[in-house]
Amino acid sequence: MSQNTKFARPVSPRLQSAPVIAVLRAEHARDYAPVIEALIAGGIVSVELTLSTPGVIEELPVLRRQFGNSIDLGVGTVTALSEVDPLIDAGADYLVTPTTRPGIIDRAVSRGVPIFPGGLTPSELHDGWTLGASAVKVFPACVFGPSYISHLRGPFPEIQVVPSGGVSLESAVQWMRAGALAVSLGGPLLLDAFKGGDLKSLSERSVRVVEQVKEFSAS
Repeated sequence: MSQNTKFARPVSPRLQSAPVIAVLRAEHARDYAPVIEALIAGGIVSVELTLSTPGVIEELPVLRRQFGNSIDLGVGTVTALSEVDPLIDAGADYLVTPTTRPGIIDRAVSRGVPIFPGGLTPSELHDGWTLGASAVKVFPACVFGPSYISHLRGPFPEIQVVPSGGVSLESAVQWMRAGALAVSLGGPLLLDAFKGGDLKSLSERSVRVVEQVKEFSAS
């Protein structure tokens, strides 16, 4: 049986009720706030601020104060152990990695913060899960498609999966129907939001995708 051998902090009930993680990449983290406001207006309750965007660590406390408990603010593209404590101290609600790094997972678990480590092969995903991940991120998800979850659940029936990378608005429902805990959406959801695009349209897209997937959310 596949199960965590350590005590991971559970995924927030907020994400389980509206299982969409909006992945944000911008020229600078100062650009995040208006887009987050539009996402909240559309029912998105979890955003992943990527470390590939400059200024995330500095802006995270500002965003934390601005949005309070109205949304989960996670940080992704975490690749070094030295990043974990500063991000948690700055207010990250959860961490996301592109790869399976045991030291990073161990530190997040020891700090009581949910972590979604990235992997693609069964070995990588199982390793992340048994190290105490709250869920594992299948990345890039487009390589295999939604049926991959059912294959993983054969040997690992308890594993919780969040697909990321190549998930479209149309395939989000398919991933949820296949058993995903939540879906990560970047470009297909954001489109041109960080380049002067219509934020009202972003809110409308958010409403549609949340309504489409939330019936499959964990109870």
